[in-house]
Amino acid sequence: MTLMYGLIWGSWVIFGIVTIWALAWAIRSGQFQQSLSEGNEVIFDDEEPVGEMTDTFPDVSPDEIPEPEEDDRD
Repeated sequence: MTLMYGLIWGSWVIFGIVTIWALAWAIRSGQFQQSLSEGNEVIFDDEEPVGEMTDTFPDVSPDEIPEPEEDDRD
């Protein structure tokens, strides 16, 4: 049983070390440099209709698409 606990705790320690190493590598290599500038871009423009579905599948006509259900989350 002691061996089992040692393996479990040892694997958590190794996982933690690898996680910290990966985070340090990402910071040193500049992976987070553009996260603030490009992450704030909005994919919708001002002309996007609110509440109207505009995306469809290529082989489905717009008449066959069901209306979205009302979301009654209060």
